[in-house]
Amino acid sequence: MSSADVRRLLFEQFARVGKALGHASRLELLDFLAQGERPVEALARLAGLSVANTSRHLQVLRRAGLAACRREGSQVFYRVADEAVIELVDVVRRLARRRLDEVQELVDRYLSALDGLEPVSAAELLHRLREGEVTLIDVRPREEFEAGHIPGALNVPLREIDGLLHRLPPGREVVAYCRGPYCVLSYEAVDRLRRGGVAARRFAEGFPEWRLAGLPVARGGDRGESGRAADAGSGETAAAGRKEGE
Repeated sequence: MSSADVRRLLFEQFARVGKALGHASRLELLDFLAQGERPVEALARLAGLSVANTSRHLQVLRRAGLAACRREGSQVFYRVADEAVIELVDVVRRLARRRLDEVQELVDRYLSALDGLEPVSAAELLHRLREGEVTLIDVRPREEFEAGHIPGALNVPLREIDGLLHRLPPGREVVAYCRGPYCVLSYEAVDRLRRGGVAARRFAEGFPEWRLAGLPVARGGDRGESGRAADAGSGETAAAGRKEGE
């Protein structure tokens, strides 16, 4: 086999990965898998697809080496095959925003309309959590929160935001985060908080990006040392936080 043949065969294999990424539903499924392992049925509900269609998409991702699975009884659980998959999807998103006018138009029209303020960077968030200057809320579903979250975060799904307003300490900014930089849940959470008179901003990224950066991660109902520090000086808020986060 000539070197040209080898090169061609290699590029054919590389193309398998690109082909697997070339469907909006598969990119969305990878976004869900970046939060943690999930059964096919749960992924189908999240994506608004039939179980059969979801399974077909997941098999494409598995054959391309982007997803892995295991069987437990009658259920099949999927996860991202490698953390590099999350990095790859992030590169695709950033490149699309940089090079496709349609992406920027959608962000400006729908997301920036909900939150036009500068989001909080990871470095700023880490510092302010350690100093107890912010209340951090994770607006993802509870199972995603328990699979992994930023230490110090309260799990407050979007539907529970309004009930949180009266428990927040006055004068402390709230930072909300979700699945990633384009997760609508955090935009909507910040919008609701501001309408309720609370100073609120978004974390610029999401939990997967935080984890990939090698920053501290908590699991289950554990909010970690940062969470206890963030509640210092407000016993009532600390009690409320334990109730929400555990």
